[in-house]
Amino acid sequence: MRTPDAPVRGKLAQVRRATSADADTLVAWHADPEVVKLWDNETFTRDEMLERLARPDVDPYIVEADGRPVGYLQAWSDADLPGVAGLDMFLVPSARGRGLGPDAARALAEWLLAFGDVDHVTVDPYRLNERAVRGWEKAGFRRLAKAEPDDEHTQPWFVMAYV
Repeated sequence: MRTPDAPVRGKLAQVRRATSADADTLVAWHADPEVVKLWDNETFTRDEMLERLARPDVDPYIVEADGRPVGYLQAWSDADLPGVAGLDMFLVPSARGRGLGPDAARALAEWLLAFGDVDHVTVDPYRLNERAVRGWEKAGFRRLAKAEPDDEHTQPWFVMAYV
């Protein structure tokens, strides 16, 4: 999957590539109880986070607003699904409810679609996470189907795509 050379800018937020310098911040964010609950109870050590930042099939990003990091956004691809990119995201509590998540997601989805390597972008929020579902919808994602827990999801979830 293609990655941007410079931050991708939305109207309210920008998305920049996460680096090893962000590892401690990401470890702390992933330890937040709200994030833990909705990210399958996963927490990470610094070394584990550095490994995650280097994954070849996941591009990690930091969401920034007003010059400050306020969230994490990742884009992923799967060799078995050519042309498909997926996004996952969370914002720190103080950044929620301000439109930053939908703005960042829309900006990155449009950037991914602009080059022709990707023909659609998906997300997979848990159905119980109504705030996330509303945020993805505000970004332009639409519900396509309901899905049940599987190897990657511990709870019922929605299949959503950017349209």
